[in-house]
Amino acid sequence: MGKPGKMPKKKCCEDRPRCGRCPLRALAEGTLPPGYTVKKRRLVKVGKADVVLAKSTRKAA
Repeated sequence: MGKPGKMPKKKCCEDRPRCGRCPLRALAEGTLPPGYTVKKRRLVKVGKADVVLAKSTRKAA
């Protein structure tokens, strides 16, 4: 995933093949920083994942 210590992007750009900083790629490789996860192609903190999901579904409706 590039240089060690570099954060993944905040949102996946859906390019194929996946870029080096893609949060989905980091999740699959197990290189996400501690305390982070990926929800709906977005990099979020574990404690705030539900808030991000609620905001993204509210915008879509």
